[in-house]
Amino acid sequence: MPASPVLQIKPLGFPWETLDPFLFCVYHDDAYPAANTQMGPQASLAGRDLGQDFSRKDGWSMYHGSTVPGFPAHPHRGFETVTIARKGLIDHSDSLGATARFGQGDVQWLTAGKGVVHSEMFPLLDNTAPNPLELFQIWLNLPAASKMAEPHFTMFWSQAIPRLTATDNNGRNTDVAVIAGQLQNADAPLPPPPDSWAAQLDADVAIWTIRMEAGARWTLPAATGQNTRRSLYFFKGKTVHIAGQGIDHPAAIELRADAAVELLNGDEVSEFLLLQGKPIGEPVVQHGPFVMNTQAEIVQTLADYRCTQFGGWSFASEAPVHGRDPTRFAKHPGGREEKPES
Repeated sequence: MPASPVLQIKPLGFPWETLDPFLFCVYHDDAYPAANTQMGPQASLAGRDLGQDFSRKDGWSMYHGSTVPGFPAHPHRGFETVTIARKGLIDHSDSLGATARFGQGDVQWLTAGKGVVHSEMFPLLDNTAPNPLELFQIWLNLPAASKMAEPHFTMFWSQAIPRLTATDNNGRNTDVAVIAGQLQNADAPLPPPPDSWAAQLDADVAIWTIRMEAGARWTLPAATGQNTRRSLYFFKGKTVHIAGQGIDHPAAIELRADAAVELLNGDEVSEFLLLQGKPIGEPVVQHGPFVMNTQAEIVQTLADYRCTQFGGWSFASEAPVHGRDPTRFAKHPGGREEKPES
């Protein structure tokens, strides 16, 4: 009997554990109430540890925000953030001078490189109905040769992200959104930032979201690269069989990347995140928002940040939000503006 392609199954925590070249993944699913006049929650904040609220009280958290939920200005060096905004809106501002409002399936890919400061706030715009927010933020490491690369800001609007709908013999659909990597029969992949590990042809990086209808069957194709490692995160749904193995709880599943794997969904819609890539295979030394290869580089990073603030912060607030107009946009360093195609 051939060996199972399922190598390991772990329960999902917070954050989700990842494999090299990824550092970690956080999943936010917040049931924010109606908005108040300041674009925060129309609810009492009593009993919350404002500035550090990860309580999920009443189904939502303020995180590091005090009026609007989110993450006010904070620095990064040595890796990339890939933020997939599935529901709600995210207001981005950074020390490069870029600003953006994105959501509805949009993806922001930010190469921190030698250093950037950014904020990610979650403005609530509807004052008559709930304001649900759902997102992934994935930290993708940079190799030593790229850790001091110039920072780079990229937006992938939802309409431009390659997608595949596969219909099984019973007419049940599996929908795949291809944020990074290639999937046969999907449109050509979007180019990752130039200094990303994902831009290396042999890195075999893939970031896909997968939604399976109840009872759907789909075969996850084998990866094309050598030494690729692959994780499949089962985060929504009741049950699924993966290569014949039943799973009935949210889980991180490590799979053999060189094997095609059949997924058979249970009787509810299920959703997954796939992360894969060839390991960078270098030492990882992390100090909060800084990820380098040696402790000496961390010490230098702290000194650099104290000295330069990675370009400084030009906004009046540490937690900027971009008004009540729900229109999604991106203003790039240098002033170029873009909006998703309607």
